Amino acid sequence: MITKWRKSTRSEDHGNCVELAALPRVVGIRDSKAPDAGHLTLTTRAFAELLDRAKQGRLSL
Repeated sequence: MITKWRKSTRSEDHGNCVELAALPRVVGIRDSKAPDAGHLTLTTRAFAELLDRAKQGRLSL
């Protein structure tokens, strides 16, 4: 299976972004500057919760 990774259309050319891939039942997330370093996999539900928290400013770094 070939995985198609994509960056947001809002990404800038500085390379400071993540890439996403829609996989069966999960979402893959990886660093666009280091695509061969592996990726994080979240269920679609966990990814939706992550986006909600980010939009609400409720992420702690």
